Amino acid sequence: MNTPFDSDPVAPPKRGLLGRFRGNFLTGLVVIAPVGLTIWLIWSVVGWIDGFVLPLVPVRYHPDRLIQDLLGLDPTVQINVRGIGVIIFLVFTVLVGWIAKGIIGRSFIRFAESLVERTPVVRSIYSGIKQISETIFAQNERSFETACLIEYPRRGIWAIGFISTEAKGEISDKAGSADEIMSVFLPTTPNPTSGFLLFVPKSDVIELDMTVEDSAKLVISAGLVYPNAKAVENGAPPLHDLNKRA
Repeated sequence: MNTPFDSDPVAPPKRGLLGRFRGNFLTGLVVIAPVGLTIWLIWSVVGWIDGFVLPLVPVRYHPDRLIQDLLGLDPTVQINVRGIGVIIFLVFTVLVGWIAKGIIGRSFIRFAESLVERTPVVRSIYSGIKQISETIFAQNERSFETACLIEYPRRGIWAIGFISTEAKGEISDKAGSADEIMSVFLPTTPNPTSGFLLFVPKSDVIELDMTVEDSAKLVISAGLVYPNAKAVENGAPPLHDLNKRA
């Protein structure tokens, strides 16, 4: 309740025309930027795949040439049909996978790999790429499905990492730790595709309940975007607590 002795509340200063214009511009930028960047990224990736696949297709079967012949257009007219290379790549990849599962395909792959193993330089490159591909794309492997906290670069400072696998072979034998050694990928901010591979004792790894996607958002945003942050601010329990109660 106000009394005659209370001072008048200070009203917020009114923004001028330039301030309102700046606020509207920033609001519009927040709305447009995610949509525009998503469309640009998809368009660029599709164009990159088309540029890699279409040169391998005979010119007479290019989609722009087929459209020109169908509509009777001038051959000099340039028609850019995006996405055909992606469809060709998907169909070709599925066909190769189907053949590789058969007896003839497995026999051909073993024969080709035996030839590669006899080539000194190609052997090292092929084996490394094959191991990475099998780790990332194999359906029976579980990789980068758990986010974690580790103390890096020193004790008392925590960083988000992603558990890849348990260390094996010489790394595990010569680490000099009685505990199991975990392979942890430590991404950098704001580009999570680069980072460091760390071998950390399992006792020093704290697994997180948040998903890898939420952890990646936290890394990319430099700590500005927290998973389920608004729900927690409003008094709701985190999602992982709800899952535990269910």
